[in-house]
Amino acid sequence: MAAPSTGLQASSKTRVCFTLRVRPDRMDEYRERHAAVWPEMLRALADTGWSNYSLFLGDDGLLVGYLETDDFDAARAGMARREVNARWQAEMAPFFEGTDGANADDAFNVLTEVFNLETQLAATTAEGGAE
Repeated sequence: MAAPSTGLQASSKTRVCFTLRVRPDRMDEYRERHAAVWPEMLRALADTGWSNYSLFLGDDGLLVGYLETDDFDAARAGMARREVNARWQAEMAPFFEGTDGANADDAFNVLTEVFNLETQLAATTAEGGAE
């Protein structure tokens, strides 16, 4: 009989967090567009390995994205090959500041993860340091 799971196993997926900045005069429309993303775009993201993908928008226009994937470079490359992504990126480009007209996918400011609760708990448990 297998030992019960502690629920503390480290994920095999890579966690990715990135930032962009939405123009203040376009924030309401940006929210509206993301309340009803095209079904074809949703399927493309899922099919190319973007999972647990969320966007968070601050009142100052700071956009924070989070996703989990097996391979971020492959997930981005997969989306780059999708016609629906080219259309979506073209429509979204005017919403962003500081991208010099580049697609948002190419202008991500990817952040470095410095802490993850589950990873450290799993390591502590594996080392016998659980209390």
